[in-house]
Amino acid sequence: MNYKQDLRLLSYMQLFIAGFMIIPTVMAYVNNEQKAFIGFLYSFGVIAVFCIFVALFTHKEKDANLGTRDGYFFVTFTWILGAAVSAIPLFVSGSYPDYVSAYFEVMSGFTTTGATVLTQIEDNPMSILFWRSATNWLGGMGIVVLLVALIPRVGSGGNKLVGAESVGPVKDKLTPKIQNTALILWSIYVGFSLLEVILLKFGGLNIYEAVTVTFSTMAAAGFCVKNSSIGTFNSSYVEIVVTVFMLIGGANFALYYKAFTGRLKNVLKDGELHAYLLIWGTCTLVIAFFLTNKGVYGDFSTALRYSAFQNASIITTTGFATANYCLWPTFTQMVLLILFFVGGCAGSAGGGIKVIRVATVIKAAVVHIKQRIYPSGIFPVKVGSDVIKDDVLISISGFIAIYIATGLIGSAIAALSGCDMMTAFSASFLCLGNIGIGFGSVGPTGNFAAFSPFLKWMFAFLMLLGRLELYTVFALFTKSFWKK
Repeated sequence: MNYKQDLRLLSYMQLFIAGFMIIPTVMAYVNNEQKAFIGFLYSFGVIAVFCIFVALFTHKEKDANLGTRDGYFFVTFTWILGAAVSAIPLFVSGSYPDYVSAYFEVMSGFTTTGATVLTQIEDNPMSILFWRSATNWLGGMGIVVLLVALIPRVGSGGNKLVGAESVGPVKDKLTPKIQNTALILWSIYVGFSLLEVILLKFGGLNIYEAVTVTFSTMAAAGFCVKNSSIGTFNSSYVEIVVTVFMLIGGANFALYYKAFTGRLKNVLKDGELHAYLLIWGTCTLVIAFFLTNKGVYGDFSTALRYSAFQNASIITTTGFATANYCLWPTFTQMVLLILFFVGGCAGSAGGGIKVIRVATVIKAAVVHIKQRIYPSGIFPVKVGSDVIKDDVLISISGFIAIYIATGLIGSAIAALSGCDMMTAFSASFLCLGNIGIGFGSVGPTGNFAAFSPFLKWMFAFLMLLGRLELYTVFALFTKSFWKK
């Protein structure tokens, strides 16, 4: 490992964060939010000291190629240090009772989880809420991917960095150069974001509301500047726009590039996209029919409106809410709970296990049954037209096993701390899956404010694990990683 090179890149990343922090800093100054303004200045100071130290420590070091271990180390500590620095304004402003709560909130933002400790969101400074939502947007496509897109000197090592941060069992490389791929992905991400802002403005939201909602929608995150989330706007138009863009954010961004470059047929044949839309559409119709039949809503169109939004919010791991689904019939809650273990598509802004993994495991189970019946038969595991190779299948099976085991361990620790079973289970898996809202005390009307500092640290760690897909972080805890 080249620690000096890793530190140098970490300093670049802190400068990136400082650059984006200028906007809320100006907002704090203009709105006379003195404590928030001071908090942002503290962050700039910490970043400056860190960058000067790194510059003095590494000034004689020449650029070197990055290895896989460098990628894992750099990506993991980018998110840890980025959250540590970005949490300072939240704490200094007085919006959060202690630093751990502020750190939890920012880690929730960067990992696009959307879980919060705030009870009265609208009482906080606009600059703090804007920065809180901005961390969603930065984490959605990946802050390391942005670094690779904008800094040429990363070179071929960018493959290692993007591979350590990007989600999904298979990485899409759209162009021969990883820097161009990263730039394309971020360009698509920015383009969709601008489009959503414009559409939300037409829906009556002011620019502050439109931008912050877009930050969380495109990132499949869930922070909102309103106490009642998207339900505050009470607008079917806004809900439709947000639903559509949640689904866009939960799909593989590589497909958009293929569509924009004239390969629409390849997009339409994508097996994961088919499964993704089929799961969302089926669950939406089933819940809508059930809500109508049970008289929760007076007509099917209203039930469909709320069902479509909430199913999109859960499967894409966005975490917005327009209704308290914990008051819905138990069957509908169970459907939403199942979606906890699906998530968005590989290469999307969404979290969770990922549709491709779930679809692959189901197809593999079906193939295994066929092989039991026809021992001499050869049955490839296919998702759409794509044949899943054995090494990918093994990797997927291992990932799901570790994912579930990690979530259950987190649930057990939360239960030992006094949480009821549903809250413990839901809180653990919503943090690991970067979902944001769950059941029990962390449902659409709840939050994480009542949890102990220890549990907040643990949940923040689970968010990091989920966002970096377990292996990147867990690798740092193995002896082989640190051997020369």
